[in-house]
This record gives sequence, C-alpha cells and structure tokens, in this order.
Amino acid sequence: MANSLTVRAYIKNIDQAPRKVSLVASLIRRRNVADALVILSHVPKRAAKPVLDALESAKANAINNHGLDGKTLVISKLSVTTGTRLKRFKPASRGRALPFQKKATNILVEVTGDVKAKKTVEKTKTTVKKEGK
Repeated sequence: MANSLTVRAYIKNIDQAPRKVSLVASLIRRRNVADALVILSHVPKRAAKPVLDALESAKANAINNHGLDGKTLVISKLSVTTGTRLKRFKPASRGRALPFQKKATNILVEVTGDVKAKKTVEKTKTTVKKEGK
C-alpha cells in the first residue's frame, strides 16, 4: 500500500441512540467495503440504514473525489459517538412533568485504499494526406 489514502465521511444527528447504532457498527469494523455492504444489507436492524449510508458516502468520496480503486477499499476507522440531546418532558399525574432525553448519533467512517493507476496513452504520429483538386 505505497500509494494509499484515507478518506472520510461524517453523518451527524441521526435520530437513534448511539448504543443501538454501535451494535451494527461493530459487525463491519476492519472489513473491506464490499463485504461490509453485503453484511449491512442483510442486518434486520433499523440502525443498519444510517451506517450503510455513511459507508456508501465514504466509498463514493474515495472513488469520485480522490481517485481510489474501489476494490482495495478497507474500513480503517468506524466511530459512533453521541450527538445532541433534546431534553423533553412527559406530563404525568397530579401536574408533574417527567423528563426524558431524545438521543442522537454521529457516525464517522474512514476508508483506506490504493490510488488507481493512471492509464498511459502513447501518442502516435499519423500523417494525413491532403487531396489536391
């Protein structure tokens, strides 16, 4: 991996608890991207969709923006952290209010791969014969 690069994708404020998303993320850590996409498409959890979106975004960034080879991509870092919390109250009996928090999640995906070899095109001289009138 002499010409390797690291590319990242960051998705913020997913409306799901980080603990639930972390369970899905642990299934695909340190795998290559092709295997991880297959695994995520078969996981029956709601948290699989945001992780799949983040992984596809990192793959697209690597291929389109940085010119990496799609077959050599490996997940080098997958981090699930807490996002912002919304503090809310639920009405209870006798005029009370019971507090609760709506949790959010941030997902960071870093993908490492080799730079795609550029094709070299040899230019050949061609002679064009001009027809005289």
